[in-house]
Amino acid sequence: MAAITLVSDLKPFKTMWKIRVKIIRLWKQYSAAGGLTIEMVLIDYNGVKINASVKKDLVNQFDSFLSQGSSNILINFSLNPSCGSYQTTIHPYIIGFLSTIRVRSCDDLPDALIGFEPVNCRDILNSTLNTDYLVDVIGQIVELTPIEVVSANGKETHKLTVELRNEKDERLPMVLWGNFATYERSVLNAYNVSDVELNPLTPEVEAFASLLPKDELALAIVEAKPLALTTGVGDKNDFLVEQCIVMCTIAAIESDMGWYYLSCKVCSKKVLNVPNDNIDEQGDEDEMGFHYYCVKCKVKNPRLMPRYKLHLVVLDNTGNSKFLLFDAIAMQILNHLCNELTGSNFEEMQDPEDILLALKDLVGKNYLFKIGIERLALRERIFSTRMALTRS
Repeated sequence: MAAITLVSDLKPFKTMWKIRVKIIRLWKQYSAAGGLTIEMVLIDYNGVKINASVKKDLVNQFDSFLSQGSSNILINFSLNPSCGSYQTTIHPYIIGFLSTIRVRSCDDLPDALIGFEPVNCRDILNSTLNTDYLVDVIGQIVELTPIEVVSANGKETHKLTVELRNEKDERLPMVLWGNFATYERSVLNAYNVSDVELNPLTPEVEAFASLLPKDELALAIVEAKPLALTTGVGDKNDFLVEQCIVMCTIAAIESDMGWYYLSCKVCSKKVLNVPNDNIDEQGDEDEMGFHYYCVKCKVKNPRLMPRYKLHLVVLDNTGNSKFLLFDAIAMQILNHLCNELTGSNFEEMQDPEDILLALKDLVGKNYLFKIGIERLALRERIFSTRMALTRS
């Protein structure tokens, strides 16, 4: 059987990875930009978590193979940088399902692997946490308002305000929206991606409950406070494009991303890696059997051509940014065809640290780049957080 890779060791320079993970959170989400997708939080045996996403055109293909709480082996998937707000994990990358991914059931990972890591209440109140990441919260409900029906972005939704306390009697306000305001479990829309549990039977909650003050505090019902709402960004601001010229210095090459990809020599499109059906029957612990496939030409093992895909870190006196250079642009600054650097024995890159001298020579050089800048509306992907609550 091919070797299992730890989630902490995953990097985007190739797709032929094999991991064994448990789905600790799964929900479907709809957005105008991405359509209906499946979002997941995965965890491996070492407790390392990573987000995974199934795009809209693959939902029907994989929907029946994925369920919350199940353990699976995943083979052959893409890895993309994790950035922006509402990130579910601190892993730098997100798993993207490919049409050629293999999803196979395996022995269940331990029940104790639930990925629940409650943060310190004081850290939230003091604003010391990075707000780009969602957090887990545990607390005792000591106060709540009646359920309200309010208008948000032109739609009516439920709103419930509660107050939690920790073992030090520090209070933390919290607002639940949509079906969570009525404590209905649902993963149907963006408001329901969080997992709210009342009195769950977990060691973390039992330990927390044992530390609460023994004051027999009664649950308080209070009047709701007025809510101020703002509307979303108008359509005219959703998509703006402009071009500019920048002079910058190449500070580094991101080796984790690799520096080339394999394409079909006939149509120039990137080829897919397709795992062999007998991949788990091999005796080699280090290699996984697969073949290449060109979707456009519909050809198995087409003639291959390596092409540049350079991920550069650039900077000037105002700051730094990341530029992605494909084949034609990269050849202009390297003065070499990609296959001149890879040689004839190229294959999917195995060592991302193996940056050739010709590429390293780019570091420190200054270039003028003409770039296009796109500003999109706030990405509508909203990830999950788990909140364990104890009722007084």
